[in-house]
Amino acid sequence: MISVKNATKSFVLHNQGGAVIPVMGNGNLTVNAGECVGLTGASGAGKSTLMRMIYGNYLTQSGEVRVGGLNVAQAEPREILQMRKHTLGYVSQFLRVVPRVPTLNVVAEPLLQLGTPRDQALKRASELLSVLRIPERLWDLSPLTFSGGEQQRVNIARGFAYDYPALLLDEPTASLDGRNRETVLGLIETAKERGTAIVGIFHDESARKQVCTREIDVIEFAPKAAA
Repeated sequence: MISVKNATKSFVLHNQGGAVIPVMGNGNLTVNAGECVGLTGASGAGKSTLMRMIYGNYLTQSGEVRVGGLNVAQAEPREILQMRKHTLGYVSQFLRVVPRVPTLNVVAEPLLQLGTPRDQALKRASELLSVLRIPERLWDLSPLTFSGGEQQRVNIARGFAYDYPALLLDEPTASLDGRNRETVLGLIETAKERGTAIVGIFHDESARKQVCTREIDVIEFAPKAAA
């Protein structure tokens, strides 16, 4: 479902005379349906870079990054947008939404964009918000007014509203207490059972061990020093 082959990535620092900083060389990763692969490695090793390459936020310089049948590394912007709509979900560390939009609508939005009847989309959103213990009295308020932990739970509800075939999770249990952490891990397990291919970053080792079928240390993808 997700396949990365010989992928490379460098950043060009235009404000420093065009200096080129290689950050990934020969990245290789395969994630099949029903798997959850945890990315490990020190801070700055390239975990988030790889995830953003898969999502199409970062342009891959060489190699392939495939999600389903789409080579994201060579895809047109419209193709990437369609992939994000139908195939690949992304739960980032931080909630980014339009101000003043009610929480219930924020969570239902991925379903509404797919043409799901509004009543069904709102029902699914309310179910997830309830499971994640967001009080109903807050559903008509913007989540931007919430605490960090509440915003993270809204972000997770939004990411799990639609049953994506593939899913990227960036620190999904950060900012959560023990009870909500277990709820989120349960949602991940359910997605795996449904056949979702998942790539995740979990600094919480015990959470990683609980839901990941295997781990990949991204230091393996570090650019080789010139001889």
